[in-house]
Amino acid sequence: MNHPLGSIHHPLVSKRSPMPVFVLLGFCVAVLAALTVMLSGLGSRWGWWDFRTGFTVLKWGGIGSIAAAAASLISAVLTRPGRARRGFIPALAGLVISLVVVGVLLNWMGTARRVPPIHDITTDTVNPPAFVAILPLRAGAPNPAQYGGPTIAALQQVGYPNLKPEVLEIPPDQAFDRALKVAHDMGWEIVASNPAEGRIEATDTTFWFGFKDDIVVRITPIGSGSRVDVRSVSRVGRSDVGTNAARIQKYLKRLKQQP
Repeated sequence: MNHPLGSIHHPLVSKRSPMPVFVLLGFCVAVLAALTVMLSGLGSRWGWWDFRTGFTVLKWGGIGSIAAAAASLISAVLTRPGRARRGFIPALAGLVISLVVVGVLLNWMGTARRVPPIHDITTDTVNPPAFVAILPLRAGAPNPAQYGGPTIAALQQVGYPNLKPEVLEIPPDQAFDRALKVAHDMGWEIVASNPAEGRIEATDTTFWFGFKDDIVVRITPIGSGSRVDVRSVSRVGRSDVGTNAARIQKYLKRLKQQP
């Protein structure tokens, strides 16, 4: 005997169609593109490839993220609640992942356009602190340790007009100890510390691409206090995308707040 509901199409027993292939494809491309973007820099840091190759990998990861965002957006529209097709959650996840990656890259590109294309930043453009102990470590580096002069100073003034030395109301010996402690706290690799000359030299490694940036801190007496100048220089790359200036600003802020 036939079931009394056998001839009735009941919404509770109806089945939705399988998840479309394009939904899974968009999600997978989004994840792969995001991993590609992350590995573009980490691969350079880990020595898998040159940083220039890393930039190429980054470019293709960005293109993949844009394609995944478009595919995931279409998938989300076609599988939105109320439609017969399944897959709205994976489509939405793919869209979010892609938009986050694209947003980060667009922000990075925007910063690169806003800041001057330089990689040598200092609080004293007239008499910038000089490297001594770090010079052997920079041997063979594409970027020289010598300051670029008035041209670089003019570009810095346009890009970072508020970057100034820090004046501390403590004698130079105390200022040196404080400056060295803050350098340690920031995770810099201390290469040299010379209290007699008021000079600290260190190297900082960026997280993503593992770029080596060298720093020199100079403490000089001024009245009854101390003046602290900082210079931060990248070993490779024409532009630092604001990294060196941000490092100096963060250092001087922590130096001022340090008890």
